Amino acid sequence: MSNANYNEVFTSTLESRSRQLADNVSLNNALLNKLREKGNIRKISGGSKILEELEYGEGDMVWYSGYDTISYTPKQLFTAAEYALKLCAVPVAISGEDLLKNSGEEQVIDLFEKRIENAMKTMSNQMAKAVYGDGTGTSGKEIGGLQFLVADSPATGTVGGINRATSGNEFWRNKAAVQSQALTKDTIGAEMHKMYHSLCRGTDKPDLITTDDALYSLYEESLTPLQRYTDPKLAEGGFAALKFKGADVICDGGQGGYCPEGHMYFLNTNYLYLRPHKDRDMKVIGGERMAVNQDAMYKIIGWAGNMTMSNAALQGVIVDAEPSEKA
Repeated sequence: MSNANYNEVFTSTLESRSRQLADNVSLNNALLNKLREKGNIRKISGGSKILEELEYGEGDMVWYSGYDTISYTPKQLFTAAEYALKLCAVPVAISGEDLLKNSGEEQVIDLFEKRIENAMKTMSNQMAKAVYGDGTGTSGKEIGGLQFLVADSPATGTVGGINRATSGNEFWRNKAAVQSQALTKDTIGAEMHKMYHSLCRGTDKPDLITTDDALYSLYEESLTPLQRYTDPKLAEGGFAALKFKGADVICDGGQGGYCPEGHMYFLNTNYLYLRPHKDRDMKVIGGERMAVNQDAMYKIIGWAGNMTMSNAALQGVIVDAEPSEKA
C-alpha cells in the first residue's frame, strides 16, 4: 500500500470520527453537557463576529379609562453582544517509520485509531479547561470561559463588546459574592441560599452550580443524609452531582477538573451558549498534508467558535476567601 493510500485511509478515518469527537468534547464537561441537552450548542455559519441579541429594556404599559390618550415613546429595548471568533487545532502526525513498523492495513488503521483517540482526549481536556478560562490564555486567543463571562469583579471589563463599568450597563453585570472569611460547612449553605435567590426571576433560576472539590466537599458535609439528593443521569455520565433547590451541584475540581480554586458558579444555562462554526466543529482542516522535508503525514483537527452569553444578571459566583485571608 502506497503512502497516498495510507493518506486516504488516515483522512477517512479522521472524518468518520468528527461527529464523535464533537460529542465527546461536550460529554466531557458538565457545563457543555448541559448546554448540549438544552440545544444551546448552536452553530454559526460565518462572519467575523458572533452576535447574541440582548433584551434589556421594557416597553410602556399605560393604565387608562374611557378615551384617555395611550401615548408611546420609542425606547431602546434591544442591543447585541459581539464575541470574537476563536480557533484551535490538534495536529495528528504519523511518520513513515511508524507506517513501516505497522505494516498491513489492519495494523495501520489501528495505529491511526490510537493517534485519533489521543487527539480526542487532548481536544476534550483542553476545551474543558478553556470553559473556565478568562480568555487571556495564549495571548488572548482562547475562548472566553466562565472567569470572563461570570467575573469575580462584575463591574469591570468589557464582555461581548459592552463595557461593564459604564453607567447604564448594570444589566450586563453578573452577581458576585467575594468572601472576607473562609467558608465552612456551617456557613456555606447560607451563602448559597443568598446567591441562589438573588438570581431568581419568576420561573428563571439557576439550574447548574459548578465548583471546585473543596467547596463541593463543604457543601456535601453541610447536608444531612436525607438531603443528599443526586441526579442519576449525571452520575451515569461520570459527574459527581448533588442537588440544591433543584439545581445540579457539580464537582469539577481535583485531578482533571478545571474549576478555579475557591469558586462556585451559579449558572442559568438558558442564557449560555457554545457557538461552533458549522465548517470547523472538530473537523479535519484541508486535504492531504504530506510534510515537505519529513517522511511523515499530518492531519489537523480544527475547531472555531466561542462561548457566549445573552443574560449576565442571572449568572453568579461565590468566591471563597484567599488563603492569606483565611489565616
